[in-house]
Amino acid sequence: MWALRRAVVPLRTHGCHIGASRTCCAKLDTLTTDLEHKVETCNNTQFVSSGYRTWPKRSYQSLSSHSKFSSASRGLSSQAGAESSEEDSVEDGFSELETPSSEVAGETTVKEEIAEDLISEPDLSDDDETEVSLKELGLSDTDQNAAEETSPKKENDSGLFKVLLTATRNSMDNELNKWDEEGKPLGRTEISIAMLNLRKRRLYGKALQFSEWLDSKNKLTYGDRDYASHLDLIAKVRGLQQAEKYIKSIPESFKNEVIYRTLLANCVTGSNLKKAEEVYNKMRDMEFQMTAFSCNQLLLLYKRLDKKKIADVLLFMEKENIKPNLFTYKLLIDTKGQANDIGGMEQLLETMKEQGFEPDISIQATVARHYIFAGFNDKAEAVLKDMEGSNLKQNRAASRSLLLLYADLGKADEVDRVWKVCDPNPRMEECLAAIEALGKLGKIEEAEAVFDKMTKTWKKLSAKHFTTLLQVYANHKMLMKGKDLAKRMHECGCRIGPWTWDALVKLYVQAGEVEKADSILNRAAQQNQIKPLFSTYMQIMDQYARRGDVHNAEKMFHRLKQAGYGGRIRQYQTLLQAYIKAKVPAYGFRERMKADDVFPNKSVAVQLAQIDAFKKTAISELLD
Repeated sequence: MWALRRAVVPLRTHGCHIGASRTCCAKLDTLTTDLEHKVETCNNTQFVSSGYRTWPKRSYQSLSSHSKFSSASRGLSSQAGAESSEEDSVEDGFSELETPSSEVAGETTVKEEIAEDLISEPDLSDDDETEVSLKELGLSDTDQNAAEETSPKKENDSGLFKVLLTATRNSMDNELNKWDEEGKPLGRTEISIAMLNLRKRRLYGKALQFSEWLDSKNKLTYGDRDYASHLDLIAKVRGLQQAEKYIKSIPESFKNEVIYRTLLANCVTGSNLKKAEEVYNKMRDMEFQMTAFSCNQLLLLYKRLDKKKIADVLLFMEKENIKPNLFTYKLLIDTKGQANDIGGMEQLLETMKEQGFEPDISIQATVARHYIFAGFNDKAEAVLKDMEGSNLKQNRAASRSLLLLYADLGKADEVDRVWKVCDPNPRMEECLAAIEALGKLGKIEEAEAVFDKMTKTWKKLSAKHFTTLLQVYANHKMLMKGKDLAKRMHECGCRIGPWTWDALVKLYVQAGEVEKADSILNRAAQQNQIKPLFSTYMQIMDQYARRGDVHNAEKMFHRLKQAGYGGRIRQYQTLLQAYIKAKVPAYGFRERMKADDVFPNKSVAVQLAQIDAFKKTAISELLD
């Protein structure tokens, strides 16, 4: 674990060294680093946003105050989710790539988990790390295993599931009452199959309504995992506040680690840093045995919002002897890649292999993607060949990633070759990847042909499938085709959600119609209970900043805060850029940031110095 932490982050030098005595990790101590953390003997620590609390029950060495979770040294989220503290002279492997906001292309956004009635659209990116499986949550023992092991039926053969799938919100209870009155099967197995497949389709609203009906009819004897499953649905559909309220109603004997890690996972999904740390600390206070899952959730959150805290989580895992798993390594490898630290990424891969883990397709794709964007195309191609293996027909699971990554490399022939393997009997995810890949290569007609193939292969397409092609049109400034496709979506009865709004806004922004894009976003935010994505707001705000339109940039900044996207440094960078472009001073900007608990990183400090130059002095006013 010590070697893992050393591989992850070049540590700071402040005097004494950690650990020659860490014999349990002696094998990995060959990994080198140029700096070491200062250590001090202190009490066990908790993760907090507003300070550094001590926990007197166990004592060990901890990081120095430079690395503690204090508000004074908090970093702030940027485009890549990276962080940088006020101590600009201190560098580590997780400092953000300093990029002026006007040059930032967009932000990696967090997947929004929302109710079926409000329509959830899955993430269209490669990054599935925010999708927490039932198995990881520990809920599969009563749901997934029962469904897969006990029943020989295929998922769509479940009569109960079909009833739930076709029922509306208003008719579901009546349909379920009728099912029950007719004496049809309603045991644990049938319930598990239905619930599992509702979750797989992200029909969380229906799943919650079904769960509440079961509870009202006393159809299940609840165990901790049943309570956790119900809690998970409440958090996804009604939010964290209602989920916490539900926990209070759970019998004390069932309020165990499974319950709270379920809540923690939903805090992370919503990027709620303060609440996630609060839940984690509560788990510590209740003396639950901490697991790799819970630590991974914090790593995931800090990877997105505050990279400087990653080393602290790894130190905690080391002290508590919590072994990293494959997902831990995936997070750390991706983080190093985001920081463009290719050497560190490769070092982590070696450490992972030494610990007995082999990279899966997801990790290989992550490594290849970072090689590509760092300019190591030969290394990327070697990884892709390894992913493909000797027979792609037998290794179809790699096809989706291969299509996208070969497109990133500009290898049109390789994209065509992989697609020819898939084309005779394509899977949905392969079609979507092919559309995106062909769009990247500028092969619009070929992308449209794949979309047409989808419409003929599957009876009904969702908004997600239309949105993939819509993104292609947006990227190529094909406004009229995008409008026609949007009308077609409406005619097909697709329910529009955040990912489609994002594509529509991008379509108009790329066509230069920023005001129209702003109008679409404003209507979407007002007419729906689902909030738009952070990146959707930022697409418009970036355009206002480039124009030097301070008024509209401030308006978008306000709307971001109203939508719950406060406290991220990205929008402050963009707003500052609007003032710089307009060559006007931004009075009190430092105070605004401080009031929002946001602190400048290097690039923001440069921008603040620029707007200071616009301020009038007594002599300048006389000269003017």
